[in-house]
Amino acid sequence: MFPELGTIEGFYGIPWEWEARAAHVSALASHGYRFYLYAPKSDPFLRRRWSEPHPQAEQDALKKLADHCHAEGVRFGVGLSPYELYLDFDSAARDALARKLAELDALGIDDLAILFDDMRGDLPGLAEKQLEIIACVAERTKAGRLIVCPSYYTDDPVLDRFFGQRPEGYLDTLGKEIDPAIEIFWTGPLVCSREIDAAHITRVSETLQRKPFLWDNYPVNDGPRMSPFLHLRPFTGRAPDIAPLIAAHGVNPASQVMLSRIPMLTLEKLYESGKEASFAEAATQVTGRELATLLAEDLSLFQDKGLEAISESEKAALRNRYAAFSHPAASEIILWLDGYWRFTQEELMAQ
Repeated sequence: MFPELGTIEGFYGIPWEWEARAAHVSALASHGYRFYLYAPKSDPFLRRRWSEPHPQAEQDALKKLADHCHAEGVRFGVGLSPYELYLDFDSAARDALARKLAELDALGIDDLAILFDDMRGDLPGLAEKQLEIIACVAERTKAGRLIVCPSYYTDDPVLDRFFGQRPEGYLDTLGKEIDPAIEIFWTGPLVCSREIDAAHITRVSETLQRKPFLWDNYPVNDGPRMSPFLHLRPFTGRAPDIAPLIAAHGVNPASQVMLSRIPMLTLEKLYESGKEASFAEAATQVTGRELATLLAEDLSLFQDKGLEAISESEKAALRNRYAAFSHPAASEIILWLDGYWRFTQEELMAQ
């Protein structure tokens, strides 16, 4: 069984360009990636300024992307993070939410995700307040599929450290009370899980009372800790036998749109064969053989050593090495070496 794959543009930092998003959809549509969820943390009109309408130019660009997805046979969705709406869900907030949902419906969305992630969660009655919002959304949205990201979307205690201790029984309450037709995101044992196996998914399914909708945080490389690295290696640790146990498998990609395609192509192979796919094969498909050979040679520098440990002389040599290519992937390597995607804690908190 092969699960529905998709892209979740859900990372912090510099977002992708509109043309790059469309090209990404086209490149992966024939490799099992059948949905695209637009949810960049940098879009203020989906997060801290969610109650305000997107500027007309942004609405036009979103509609164009939705149309492109549909032309490629790919579902298009939007992830709305109504920032701390659960703190005061009064009549004015309901009206604002209704206006935002109408705006998103006008785009022709297939999927709508309501994202409660990365917000304070140590509050009494958190699950009940979120359930009220979810019910309100379900009554109003025209999207064919509704997905919810809980405040605590993994067992990882790092969420409790950053956003407060999770309320007792929080996930059990959501699982019991959310309409079974509504999907729930889950990232695995950790925020960025190295392994996701059938035993874990089975246990989580019992709590959520449905198959989890997998939000896979690989090859994402946002934030202060990960932005100095490029995650290019093939997917590993995703057991093919989880396929019938999950609702779908969404991938949160890296900040580098072209380089993201390399590991993302390998997920299809992993599910098909049950074995780790070839980096060389995927990289060659994305960049061509000569550039793929160089990437393989430098893979450990990019993914293991990282910017902080690469010397200035090494960086200069790498710049010269990749400047010989006009391919977008080579341009992304050079921009990364120059620190274009470095991301601070202060920038993270602002988004």
